[in-house]
Amino acid sequence: MLNGKKTVAQKIVYNALDIASDEVRRPPQEVFEQAIRNTMPMVEVRSRRVGGATYQVPTEVRPERRLALSMRWIIQAARTRRGRPMAERLS
Repeated sequence: MLNGKKTVAQKIVYNALDIASDEVRRPPQEVFEQAIRNTMPMVEVRSRRVGGATYQVPTEVRPERRLALSMRWIIQAARTRRGRPMAERLS
């Protein structure tokens, strides 16, 4: 949602789900859940300072953060693809 335009964001999401479900011939909710599962990170690296060196240590991602990162990445990827309406880019 940009600039508090909730109804515009809702229309875009609903249209994107309709387009995606038409392409794969599955219910929209199932398509959305599969997209989220496919983009969820299980592990991320965090900087850990030990002695004088900094190491990248893999840590498990909490479920709430997995969901937030997944949705953020999907929206970010759709925004970078130019040339088509947002509903098509999001689907």
